[in-house]
Amino acid sequence: MLSVILIWLYMLFTCYVMGVASIRVIAGESYSCKQKVSYLYAGIGAVTVFAQLFSIFWKVGLAANAILLLACGFSILFLKKEFLNHLYAFRLTITPVKAIVFLLLFLGFAYGASTGVIHYDTGLYHAQSIRWIEEYGIVPGLGNLHSRLAYNSAAFCLSALYSMAFLGGQSYHCCAGFLAFLLALVCMEALTKERIKKPKLSDFARLVAIYYLFMIFDEMVSPASDYFMVLLVFFILIRWLELIEKKEDSYLPYAFLSVLSVSVMTVKLSGALILLLTVKPAAMMLGEKRGKEIVKFLVAGLLTVLPFLVRNVILSGWLVYPFTSIDLFSFAFKIPKGMADYDAKEIQVWGRGFSDVERYGESLAKWFPEWAAHLDGSNKVFLAMALLGILLWMAYLAYAVIKRKKDMLDFLHTAGTLMVCFLFWLLSAPLVRYGCVFLWMFPVMVWGFLYLKISPHMDRFKIYLIILVLFGTYKLAVFGIEVGKGATIQYLVRQKDYENFETVDYELHGYTFYYPVQGDRVGYRDFPSAPVKAEDIFLGDTIQEGFKDVIHE
Repeated sequence: MLSVILIWLYMLFTCYVMGVASIRVIAGESYSCKQKVSYLYAGIGAVTVFAQLFSIFWKVGLAANAILLLACGFSILFLKKEFLNHLYAFRLTITPVKAIVFLLLFLGFAYGASTGVIHYDTGLYHAQSIRWIEEYGIVPGLGNLHSRLAYNSAAFCLSALYSMAFLGGQSYHCCAGFLAFLLALVCMEALTKERIKKPKLSDFARLVAIYYLFMIFDEMVSPASDYFMVLLVFFILIRWLELIEKKEDSYLPYAFLSVLSVSVMTVKLSGALILLLTVKPAAMMLGEKRGKEIVKFLVAGLLTVLPFLVRNVILSGWLVYPFTSIDLFSFAFKIPKGMADYDAKEIQVWGRGFSDVERYGESLAKWFPEWAAHLDGSNKVFLAMALLGILLWMAYLAYAVIKRKKDMLDFLHTAGTLMVCFLFWLLSAPLVRYGCVFLWMFPVMVWGFLYLKISPHMDRFKIYLIILVLFGTYKLAVFGIEVGKGATIQYLVRQKDYENFETVDYELHGYTFYYPVQGDRVGYRDFPSAPVKAEDIFLGDTIQEGFKDVIHE
């Protein structure tokens, strides 16, 4: 826990400084975020891009952190007045109650990120992916050693940057917990008398986000990309809804959230269609004829996604592995099309809850009932409300067109984006952890909008308060029981390490490789490894030269 606290303090400093600097570079001196947590999210986006970019040229470790600190130093030097103003504003606005809440959340989530359940896929490939970034940065054709090592995610680069493995101890994995802590801060912003008495859609989004935080509290010790994506999307939606509720008429805050939406795509492709939100700031800038600003944000978006795409190509030979519809390259290290297609089918079938890839071609009518039957009770309710919500959204659209209700345009756009994201998830790989934010948030948006429109304010307050109290009491009780069962002082100093499994070693070109004695997981310690013993797939004599596929040559 102490190790997590120290790393989080370092992350708070570096992300905040880089967030202020990146916003200032794009927006100039005229723009300022009212919620200081937003600077941290901007910094997370900027630092994630930096970590990916650095990994293309060198291993992500001491040198990367030294350059990051140097960039922070220059930023503070050139923006000294602004940072002093931030400190002054913080001193004026922080109250003893706020400080206590911040401290309790910080310590609570630091504990949660120090212990808990290690995700199965972390032992399968998350830990190895992060270690490859720590040791080599990137290696051409790495997916030929193990196809899942080609599942490129910006989350792994960010985890490698803050893992502190270069210090010689363990490799820490604190970033998912850090994002969970930040989201908790955003959720706590709604705990005011005014917001509780008169809740808005953004407050409903916060309730769902809190529900998710309870769910992953004992799992966020794992650096799984699912958590990164969902946590980022929740933040984007909450802030986006707040802007709409305040009738924000400046394109800048929407545009910055749109750039962060690009980061979501680089973390996990199941969240890629959140990019449809960018339609609003794009339309605003076009309407105001802000050509210079359009170019700035296009460049920011391109710089955000470019390292991700470059890493995809180097790892697999494909622009977006394992999807082969875009076939641009013919490198010697390219993963064969047949293997990539099989991987894509396996992801989709696994998302439907099946293990037999032969079921890939089944019709919706055949696989959907079986998949839905295996959902737990709460997700069945969310699914039913989401499917009915599609009809409700269409009714809203028809009503808005007939009545010419321009004031509904922002809601229709946001809810429509969530609807498309939900359908994309549902019809591709509908594993709940891949896209729960869309499964939950779409019905909450459309039904919540109806509820807010038809309920009197007093009744709304009573119903909302009843839901809040019942939900809070139930979740806190269950949460307390679960945390109490697993409570331990074992990890008060160091974070729980990656799981490691028994392996067999063998030699290739003078390097020692590993594969598991049983199953398909290895963990972090035995490196490099794959689920099965690899043949001689070296492109040259060294690992840095990369790997090729020999089975399909």
